[in-house]
Amino acid sequence: PAEDWLMFRGNLSSWGYSGLDKITRDNVSKLDLAWSFPMEKGPNEATPVVRDGVMFLPSPGDVIHAMDAATGDLIWEYRREWPEDLRTSGYLTRTASPINRSIALYGDSIYATTGDAYVIRLNASTGELVWESPSGHHLETSHSTGPIIVKGKVISGRTCAATLPGGCWIMAHDAEDGRELWKFYLIPRPGEPGYESWGDVPFEMRRHVGAWHTGSYDPETDLIYWGTSVPAPSPEVLRGSGDGHVLYSNSTVALEPDTGRLEWYFQHLPRDNWDLDHPYERILADVPVSPDPEAAWVINPDVPFGETRKVLTGIPGKTGVVWTLDRETGQFLWARATVFQNVIAAIDPETGGVTVNESIIPRSLEDDYGLVCPGASGGKNWPASSYSPRTMAFYAPLQNLCMEPVIASPEWDPESLYGVAFNGKMAPGMEGVGRLEAVSASTGRTLWAFDENAGLFSTLTTAGDLVFGGNSNRRFRAFDAETGEILWETIVNGPVTGFPISYEADGEQYVAVAVGGGDLLSGGHNAYAGYRVRAGSNMLFAFRMSETASDDRVPVGR
Repeated sequence: PAEDWLMFRGNLSSWGYSGLDKITRDNVSKLDLAWSFPMEKGPNEATPVVRDGVMFLPSPGDVIHAMDAATGDLIWEYRREWPEDLRTSGYLTRTASPINRSIALYGDSIYATTGDAYVIRLNASTGELVWESPSGHHLETSHSTGPIIVKGKVISGRTCAATLPGGCWIMAHDAEDGRELWKFYLIPRPGEPGYESWGDVPFEMRRHVGAWHTGSYDPETDLIYWGTSVPAPSPEVLRGSGDGHVLYSNSTVALEPDTGRLEWYFQHLPRDNWDLDHPYERILADVPVSPDPEAAWVINPDVPFGETRKVLTGIPGKTGVVWTLDRETGQFLWARATVFQNVIAAIDPETGGVTVNESIIPRSLEDDYGLVCPGASGGKNWPASSYSPRTMAFYAPLQNLCMEPVIASPEWDPESLYGVAFNGKMAPGMEGVGRLEAVSASTGRTLWAFDENAGLFSTLTTAGDLVFGGNSNRRFRAFDAETGEILWETIVNGPVTGFPISYEADGEQYVAVAVGGGDLLSGGHNAYAGYRVRAGSNMLFAFRMSETASDDRVPVGR
């Protein structure tokens, strides 16, 4: 029901969309603070979930709070104790594991992944631990984003340390008893298709390739769609893979949920030399495939124009490129660039196969990369786009950043992970870091764009034709979904780094968002923009309509 927010992006299609329409373009100026709730310290990129008037909020450090969604009054909390060697090793900081972006609801339980490499089930009424199941070794694997629930299975991705031979995996646990059901390894095993894509690199030296964001699921195709990250080390002259595509890095993998069997894959960026992950949200929608030749970079000539297709779309990776695929078959449909990029030189119009820019790949350990765009933070990063079925558009937070990478050492140390110093830069000709772009999922056209100095974070769309989103300079806003006009704005106590949601409690529509920062992006954003913004003081803010709120609130600046 629209009154609840049951999972990370609101539904299994990763829309980030609320069907509630009590808050609209006409009355959003009356939105005011209803309540706030203090969260744990640490990097804060949280998403609350709500059911039947109860909110469940993941805080940094594997703390979960249950509270009254109308008042913020605490009902219970769960606190996980990490092993001593994990707390003192520094591994959590290197892998972003203090972050807990999301949890999942199913039946009478909450399901979460933890920084110490477990999948856990809690009683939703009491917060008591029902079961915990290991998902790897706590000094080699970790989680920063929670699971999705598909057909009674808890499906989760993770990141793996570069010290772990053979890379990472997506896995399923039984929701009832926690039994491990299957694993899909993100680096092919000997004898499997794709093994040859790593060239002569010995299997035990094939490292990293994670799935640290959350996937999507389509019950009609009965497929899970998950994005993957990068190999380690980054420079192929250190990796030893030559011009091999290194599967399944920077790919979409479509898996059958009962067994984890690979149905199809699509690689968005082969031969990664730049740490340009592609693990972000995969938006599933049924739209007319009508790419505008003036907007799209590459269009498959074999696709009938205007035909409604089941598509997978959005910006899955740091390059900022929009990819639209047929989600039943993985067929390439069209692609377009958003931010400035020089990593992809060409895309094959029939297959979608990528040719990378050879001039920014070092040929020796002494060779320079030159200017690489986007930078290692994107382009696009974990701040999620949202999709509105009313406009058939998605609203993407983007970054105008580049880098000048340097190989850190002639000998790779797995503890250093990527083996590169990335050295961020502003993109050529750009003055502001952030861009919020509304892109038609049907035509690829930009419907509107909003540019500013600060970095932009995750968005929420609603049936009230609004787009909510915040920035690294403490501003939280409501935009008109059709025009991009700012209709409401407030200033909170830190960077707006959480994923906003909307829900109903006691007959009122609320919009809630976690803020505070300390994350992996806002500090860099504000440094480029020249803003002095404190991180920390993590809070959850919930807003609702108020008759006493001023209806002439003017946006207070960019």
